[in-house]
Amino acid sequence: MNKLINRSSFLTLVLLFVFQSCSSSNDAADDTPVVVVPSNLTVKVDVVGKTTEKPNGDGSGKINLTITSKDATSYTVKINNEVIELKTGQLAYEFTQPGNKNYKIEVTAFNGIKYAYTSSNVDIFVARKIIWSDEFNVDGAPDTTKWDYNTGTGDGWGNNELQYYTTRPENVIIQNGTLRIKAIKEEYMGSHYTSTRMLTRGKFSFKYGRAEVRAKLPVGGGTWPAFWLLGDNLDTVGWPACGEIDILESVGNNPDVIHSSLHSPGRSGNTPDTKTTKATNTATEFHIYAAEWDAENIKFYVDDNLFYTYKNSPTTPFNAKFFVILNFAMGGNFGGAVDPNFTSAVYEVDYVRVYN
Repeated sequence: MNKLINRSSFLTLVLLFVFQSCSSSNDAADDTPVVVVPSNLTVKVDVVGKTTEKPNGDGSGKINLTITSKDATSYTVKINNEVIELKTGQLAYEFTQPGNKNYKIEVTAFNGIKYAYTSSNVDIFVARKIIWSDEFNVDGAPDTTKWDYNTGTGDGWGNNELQYYTTRPENVIIQNGTLRIKAIKEEYMGSHYTSTRMLTRGKFSFKYGRAEVRAKLPVGGGTWPAFWLLGDNLDTVGWPACGEIDILESVGNNPDVIHSSLHSPGRSGNTPDTKTTKATNTATEFHIYAAEWDAENIKFYVDDNLFYTYKNSPTTPFNAKFFVILNFAMGGNFGGAVDPNFTSAVYEVDYVRVYN
């Protein structure tokens, strides 16, 4: 009897051990998170203002994305060369490049290390609209909410220029609906000429779009008016790493010849990235000087006549924000010799406009 009891007790202990071991194993398995691949991934694209008459939208360039997926915890959207991380499946996005274009939308749904992917395409129309401008309609000093100044000689501003830049009304003033930047032959702070250099740095900058100026150019040997863009990161990377886009340069020693150029690392100073075109009566008639800039190209125009296309790429500095500069230099490496009979000249600007 005792042997039977002992055997029975031993069997019971074995069974309890096996049961507890299995139970512990099952409990451990239950504690391990199960990562499931997201499924049923769908993307709904609503084009704002889309109608039968306007199948590509109302020109705002806006879309709304609704993304759904079973078991997804986050999403990544790649659109128009941008990557956007989302915790929810809602995204409002605005395209800015004018015209009708087809864009690919790539969506990845994640659940931990598991993911699902889908893509779709959308046709979008973006109307050209002004995102910044100065029409120079108020007489007096330029608008300080839009413009700042570089003053002084700037050690020749890197070009051995001769002028001293000021903010005086003698050199810069708005009158009768135009901005007048006047270069004057005079003795001032050790320089023989004065003028003005104004810029939107710290007040406005943009990435991609169209920048244009409507202007009359000054007369006289040694004059050098310009309308151009510089990279916002000038202080951190310096020039030419910041990039420079010269939309308009002209010199009085070679009147009616318009220069458009780009400066970048290894292609600065006497840059090979430059073209010229002729315009008539630039000192007596207003002309529009413009550049249209995107990730693929920078195109230069006079009165909407295209004369130079620069092929942009991800390796150039021309894929970041730039600010606007208007200036009127005298002499220097590009302006050349100043006519000894020069007394003064005016760079007259009707407006500056920047479009999306």
